[in-house]
Amino acid sequence: MAFSITRRAFSAGLGATALLASSGALLAQQAFFRIGTGGTAGTYYPIGGLIANAISATGPSGVQGLVATAVASNGSVANISAIQSGSGEAGFTQSDVAYWAYSGTGLYEGKPKVEDLRLIATLYPETIHLVARADAGIKSVADLKGKRVSLDEPGSGTIVDARLVLAAYGLSEKDVKAEYLKPGPAGEKVQDNSLDAYFFVGGYPTGAIVELAATNNITLVPITGPEAEKLLSEQKFFQTDAVPEGTYKNVPETKTISVAAQLVTSAKQADDLVYNITKSLYSDATQKALQAGHAKGKLISLDNAVRSAGIPFHPGAERYYKEAGVLK
Repeated sequence: MAFSITRRAFSAGLGATALLASSGALLAQQAFFRIGTGGTAGTYYPIGGLIANAISATGPSGVQGLVATAVASNGSVANISAIQSGSGEAGFTQSDVAYWAYSGTGLYEGKPKVEDLRLIATLYPETIHLVARADAGIKSVADLKGKRVSLDEPGSGTIVDARLVLAAYGLSEKDVKAEYLKPGPAGEKVQDNSLDAYFFVGGYPTGAIVELAATNNITLVPITGPEAEKLLSEQKFFQTDAVPEGTYKNVPETKTISVAAQLVTSAKQADDLVYNITKSLYSDATQKALQAGHAKGKLISLDNAVRSAGIPFHPGAERYYKEAGVLK
């Protein structure tokens, strides 16, 4: 009952305060925690759902009184905006976007710094996928010139990285016939030959690409060579990566680059709440659920949690990591 009331209230634009006032003493003991994720065809959304289910009071090692929900969104930038505005309590973001937001650099150059942004956990690597039709003649990023290419939606982290990758190879949006689609719609346009390639940043395997590869001949375009090396040296949040052979049907191992997926929140969130959420996230029961629920869930480990921390940890998360011995 509490979950259905929560969903109606949030869809009507009501905040937690109004909800508590209208729902009596029972709900007054509950905390509502909306986690912004990404498009439903990506990786953030299913991982976010697993985490929300696990940390909620109904989870095997959940936080007492917590009702967590995974909310579909446009991705990193949109999630940080939601945390800023108070329309979300936490969200998934790429490590590069989190750093830019906190420092007022890169994508956030000339904009106010998001100084209240805090890290709960680094989750897993997010691989830059450059998906192309096998018959499109795209063997390198440089071959995208003049092609029909989707860079993902404005407000996503993918579009930022797509622009950086293009620039590293001497290209800009003006050099391609740019479209701005999520991976699901982009895959549909690849399927009907009205799109040549699209960028997607996310953990592999991602559902939309799995489905596309099952019925269509696609390839992943490598992001390698001197251009990629220069990009890696200039942008420290990028790392080398490779998509293993067989991840997607008939696609060989492909060398590329990646960033890190992170779960972030606001410094305004209560220390004890974030401490308990972090503790629940790394409990044995939650770890088993994550490992069983998604391939990327196997990488959400305590050892990885404190890596690539380009912004400060939330004090609640920091306390847990110090107790666990992974942070000094």
